[in-house]
Amino acid sequence: MAASTAAGKQRIPKVAKVKNKAPAEVQITAEQLLREAKERELELLPPPPQQKITDEEELNDYKLRKRKTFEDNIRKNRTVISNWIKYAQWEESLKEIQRARSIYERALDVDYRNITLWLKYAEMEMKNRQVNHARNIWDRAITTLPRVNQFWYKYTYMEEMLGNVAGARQVFERWMEWQPEEQAWHSYINFELRYKEVERARTIYERFVLVHPAVKNWIKYARFEEKHAYFAHARKVYERAVEFFGDEHMDEHLYVAFAKFEENQKEFERVRVIYKYALDRISKQEAQELFKNYTIFEKKFGDRRGIEDIIVSKRRFQYEEEVKANPHNYDAWFDYLRLVESDAEADTVREVYERAIANVPPIQEKRHWKRYIYLWVNYALYEELEAKDPERTRQVYQASLELIPHKKFTFAKMWLYYAQFEIRQKNLPFARRALGTSIGKCPKNKLFKGYIELELQLREFDRCRKLYEKFLEFGPENCTSWIKFAELETILGDIERARAIYELAISQPRLDMPEVLWKSYIDFEIEQEETERTRNLYRQLLQRTQHVKVWISFAQFELSSGKEGSVAKCRQIYEEANKTMRNCEEKEERLMLLESWRSFEDEFGTVSDKERVDKLMPEKVKKRRKVQADDGSDAGWEEYYDYIFPEDAANQPNLKLLAMAKLWKKQQQEREAAEQEPDKDIDESESSSF
Repeated sequence: MAASTAAGKQRIPKVAKVKNKAPAEVQITAEQLLREAKERELELLPPPPQQKITDEEELNDYKLRKRKTFEDNIRKNRTVISNWIKYAQWEESLKEIQRARSIYERALDVDYRNITLWLKYAEMEMKNRQVNHARNIWDRAITTLPRVNQFWYKYTYMEEMLGNVAGARQVFERWMEWQPEEQAWHSYINFELRYKEVERARTIYERFVLVHPAVKNWIKYARFEEKHAYFAHARKVYERAVEFFGDEHMDEHLYVAFAKFEENQKEFERVRVIYKYALDRISKQEAQELFKNYTIFEKKFGDRRGIEDIIVSKRRFQYEEEVKANPHNYDAWFDYLRLVESDAEADTVREVYERAIANVPPIQEKRHWKRYIYLWVNYALYEELEAKDPERTRQVYQASLELIPHKKFTFAKMWLYYAQFEIRQKNLPFARRALGTSIGKCPKNKLFKGYIELELQLREFDRCRKLYEKFLEFGPENCTSWIKFAELETILGDIERARAIYELAISQPRLDMPEVLWKSYIDFEIEQEETERTRNLYRQLLQRTQHVKVWISFAQFELSSGKEGSVAKCRQIYEEANKTMRNCEEKEERLMLLESWRSFEDEFGTVSDKERVDKLMPEKVKKRRKVQADDGSDAGWEEYYDYIFPEDAANQPNLKLLAMAKLWKKQQQEREAAEQEPDKDIDESESSSF
């Protein structure tokens, strides 16, 4: 026993250990292996030898062996139906029909749900002209598997081929009781039409559209009636379909087909009514084909007005969908209103405007109201210019002004448009009352300016003065208002009053554009030829600011005064400015002053004066400085230009030392260059001798 186990152990082959597990350089795929096997014909077996049967005994022996093989195959695997079918077909080839039937019946006992089995069985009976047997098989098949349409098709086809129309109709009726798919109904209808049974076909259609109530089936029913010249019946079918689907399940294809039918019957008014009825009830996304066909119809049979109507209605429909989706999309309302205004009655336009202005912005913030308020503006302009209804225009303006939350924000344009409208209607008191109310409720610069401009046009200067006073009480820092007020007084010839206004203005603690105000005041005094006053103004301004432009303007004023000693006074101001600006950190401004002074001396000064200014001109020096990033870290170095003025260099010994160091470095470089020249000459002479 031990010896046998040891021998068994020795017989177990050892598994070879793979030492090198790296992939081979040349990889062989499964596809390549198969291709090589085919090329070498490794799997080809020689064909079996042909057997010649010479007598009946040999034939019986052959049949026995063959049947035994088939039976063995079936016994091994009963569920493989292909084995049963091959067995039956072999028996059929030997004209053993009864044996073949027996095999098919045995196979049906194994798997009666196999469709191929039933088809092969029935096909065998039909091939051998066994009609009643075939009918029996088809009856059993459709009874056992009534949902397999192929059985019904084959059965009806067989009956029709045999000329048994009544039998085929009976099979179709049995089939229709199961309410099969649409194609089955079409087959039944086509069957009846082949035998000119139109009334029967109509009856089948009636049942068909109730079992399969799709739009396309109603259209097929109507076209069937139209094809057979039953136009009244076809119209009735379309009308029933429209009623059947109602408003909830409307489909554009039904109406397009209905309209085309009426168009073929030359009923153009009916076509128009159908299209308009459908377009009023179907949403824009689902009515693209409808619009397209309506447009084509109008182009073919309508006039220009009809074509325009369809285009307008299409666009109107589109805008309606947009404003329904988002009522606060004011741009869509603007487009819609523009379309309606171009081609609609006044009542329709008013209705759309009322719908639009009803969509008040939900948030009381001005940025949300900016587009909305233009709906009111356009509404008022339409009532005034197009509808010619001043009373409604007034109501629109008043309603809009009541709607705006003036405590949070206002729209000056609405108040001004309303006032201008009242002036156009020659109602000046109404206009003044509106503007007065606006200034009382929500004072704004635009409102004051508009009111003042109105009174100026009416030449009511006393009212303008009062308004300017109110305006300046509201915004004393507004330099433009002070200037305009003073200019008004100047135009009216009240110079002292204008001067007093300027004095009040420059005494204000806070101004938005003081430089503009001072310039205007100085220009005013220059126009009045008040040289001393102008000079005093410049002095006052220089006490407040030492800006270089003020000094240059002062010097040019003195030069342009045209009096004796104007050049000397101008030079004196330049000198004073230069002394004052020595401590100025902005060296560019100081350079600007010196350049202006030099251009002055070039024109009016002597040579010595020019040299004197030239000596004051700075030297441009390139320097480096550290740059810091936003987070405070070092960002490297940058180069910049600085200006060193001679006067500053004299006062700062460090600058003198720096200049001397630069001079020394320059001299050193020149000396080194001079020493290198002789050495170079010696090297050249030696190389030439070699």
